[in-house]
Amino acid sequence: MNFVHVWWIAALLLITAEIVLPGFFLLWIGLAAAGVGSLLLLFPGMNLLTQVVIFVVLAFTACIGYWRLARGSLRPDPRSTLNRRAEQLIGQRYVLDTAIENGRGKARVGDSLWLVAGPDLPAGARVAVVSVDGSTLNVQAAE
Repeated sequence: MNFVHVWWIAALLLITAEIVLPGFFLLWIGLAAAGVGSLLLLFPGMNLLTQVVIFVVLAFTACIGYWRLARGSLRPDPRSTLNRRAEQLIGQRYVLDTAIENGRGKARVGDSLWLVAGPDLPAGARVAVVSVDGSTLNVQAAE
């Protein structure tokens, strides 16, 4: 009996489930089922036990290959400042809009004002961002 349609339907269902459900696990099993379906087109006389063994080997190979090769590239870089706007400003220089008095003031960053902390400086002084504490920029006088 030829199960080529069964393997293609299984592949379609698994890949569709992958689209609906979160994660990347069912995709690789679906590709393994599609691989067995493709092999059945080339070798139509393959018995069911051989098909199942090939499916299991392809599924494990695909999942392990994903885990070793692709999974590492999908992890975010812990050094990335994406979505951490304040950290992107470290090292930049800005002009104080409000004088720093008692360690607090405001600096113009683009079209907005940011809270700054640092040594007392007059309005209009140039400052460099040295670190960030929440949404407050820690600054020092720029040379």
